[in-house]
Amino acid sequence: MERIWAPWRMDYILDEKPHGCIFCLDARTDEDRQNLVLYRTPLSLVMLNRYPYTNGHLMVAPRHHTAELDSLTDVEMLDLFRTVRLCRSVLEEEASPQGFNIGLNLGRAAGAGIEDHLHIHIVPRWNGDTNFMTVVADVRVVPEGLLTTYDRLYPRFAARTH
Repeated sequence: MERIWAPWRMDYILDEKPHGCIFCLDARTDEDRQNLVLYRTPLSLVMLNRYPYTNGHLMVAPRHHTAELDSLTDVEMLDLFRTVRLCRSVLEEEASPQGFNIGLNLGRAAGAGIEDHLHIHIVPRWNGDTNFMTVVADVRVVPEGLLTTYDRLYPRFAARTH
């Protein structure tokens, strides 16, 4: 039997899980790196996905705690999608992906891992970034640690701070 070693994953397994909504923890700005928050506007925030599909997998959420698109104001919706556009641009500059998956999973049946706070996934993609591991072993290979990715992306977001 072949073994796949990923000792950095033990940090995720043993890490204390946050209580409450991960998107509402943004008030603790002194813990942005620990919480993987890269950027915030008055109405939205950007964070790395702790369980990414690929390196640079971002999530954009309104600061308004809601699972319903209809409860967002037009101003909140515009800010949310402007922030999605910014994320795509930052990832384009830093990682040169060849494509993107951008979308929402609304409700458990649609695959929402966090059902009570809507968020948009931005997943950079490269030709050939899928491999046999996902098919054969139900495993994703993410070659860069989260904090390394955070440290690469943060300066690009910081340069755009309001």
